[in-house]
Amino acid sequence: MTFPNAPALRTSRSLLGRTARGRAPPRPGGGPKWRRGWGKMAAGARYFCTAGRGLEPFLAREVRARLGATEVDYVLGKVFFTTAAEPGELKELKSGERLFLLLKKRVPLSVSRNKGKMLHEIKSLLTEEPKSCLDVIATWRKLRSHEGKKDEVSQESPKPHKRKSEEEINIASKRQKTEQVGETVPEECQAGAGENCVVSEEESDQECQTENKTSLEGPPKSSTEQPTENEKQNFSFRVSCRCSGAIAKILTSQEIGRAVGIALRKQFGWQADLRTPDLEIFLHLNDIHSVVGIPLFRLPLANREYIRTAGLRSTVAWAMASLAEISVGAFVLDPMCGLGTILLEAAKEWPEACYWGTDTSDSQLEGASVNIKTAGLDDKIELFKASVKALPLPSESFDAVISDIPFGKKFKITKDIQLLPDILQEMERVLRVGGIIVLLLNQDLRKRMDGSAKTAENESLHAISDGAGETTAVKALNNDGNSSTSGTGVEEPVLSCGQMCFGSLVPDGIYEVSLGKTDAFIYKYRKISTAGN
Repeated sequence: MTFPNAPALRTSRSLLGRTARGRAPPRPGGGPKWRRGWGKMAAGARYFCTAGRGLEPFLAREVRARLGATEVDYVLGKVFFTTAAEPGELKELKSGERLFLLLKKRVPLSVSRNKGKMLHEIKSLLTEEPKSCLDVIATWRKLRSHEGKKDEVSQESPKPHKRKSEEEINIASKRQKTEQVGETVPEECQAGAGENCVVSEEESDQECQTENKTSLEGPPKSSTEQPTENEKQNFSFRVSCRCSGAIAKILTSQEIGRAVGIALRKQFGWQADLRTPDLEIFLHLNDIHSVVGIPLFRLPLANREYIRTAGLRSTVAWAMASLAEISVGAFVLDPMCGLGTILLEAAKEWPEACYWGTDTSDSQLEGASVNIKTAGLDDKIELFKASVKALPLPSESFDAVISDIPFGKKFKITKDIQLLPDILQEMERVLRVGGIIVLLLNQDLRKRMDGSAKTAENESLHAISDGAGETTAVKALNNDGNSSTSGTGVEEPVLSCGQMCFGSLVPDGIYEVSLGKTDAFIYKYRKISTAGN
């Protein structure tokens, strides 16, 4: 497959977009599929969704906007919320990993050397209020029945496969592999029932982690502990336990899962099935909280069926696109598009914009082309071969530039890092005044970025006074006037008053996110004047 060296870029005023003065103000993160104007919401179910470290504010913002969620609260790695949304709407969440129906949420367990006492406290999470537990399970069954057989087919679809490693592809595909280590290993460990899987935890304050689908063999139910007719449910179950921190030093996941499984058999008369259970109970126990939930979908939300070849982690790509303030008719560019993940996530969420992607690698462009065709976005995304250092594009022709800067294998410094100022200048040139640049950088690139930029505190403060200092995500998170954090180590986005300007680009926030074993930083800039002025 060959790609043109330059696009037939449409230059008419109507196609290139309206001027900054004539544009409608961008809707904060609001694509056409997001819910708006709901008014007072009916009572719904309580959920929690896991998120990559640093993406909790994005997910909190998304559940409010997309699902009309209330009672939104987040801690490290999880977002809790209430919504009456249907399963199909829940599956549309883009910044979360796994979605659970919440059974119980409590403060951390009291840790002692008395294992029996600790196990009793854990079992009580599910057995002390049987009616409440059964009510949640009834909600789960209703959601599952509402979803129907169509969901079962879609959840069996295979995961996106990786391309064979080539020099040009390693940058994107190896990064995706690195990102998935900390997030997918626990799920893979669960496949071996009865095994004790120990994996590393992203959070530095969590020293160890175990996750296991445990054997539930135990004594038969006592005649005095037979469940009532109302408590009996004709389905099988399995218990999965994930524990970390202080509790993991005392109890193993097997011990916890076995005790909880036997307690549930006695309480409700359910039958254990480790291979194909109807119901799965998840326990997440750590130093922050004790959470019990039921997974709503078999596959993680982050598994995009429309992405055939995986590149950057889809949740991170979506978060970057959500910062770009993409509006109807906007022109969006990824000048180092690789396999096109950022463009795919943006075009799926904001389809009424026009997207362009460039890269110097034919193999990367071929992979991106396959992804675009698989997603059915041929009419939304244009690809062409070009270097980010010399883009064959008119000045001030794009409303947003979004890019993952892929310098070096596995984020190691190379001599290419010295080209960062030239790349930024070219991105600045093609961006219209008022437009947004969103970049993903590693620690070394961040230092290079700050070293290349000049201090312009007065300009930055002036931009903040004009409304450019607080990011869209922060505004949306605080629209309801309530704090959404729980004081458990989740940091709010860093605002721009202490950051560095680059030419006409004024910083509008930095977000630290996790890519598995590696940390990265999402930089957001806004162009306030014509380049060079």
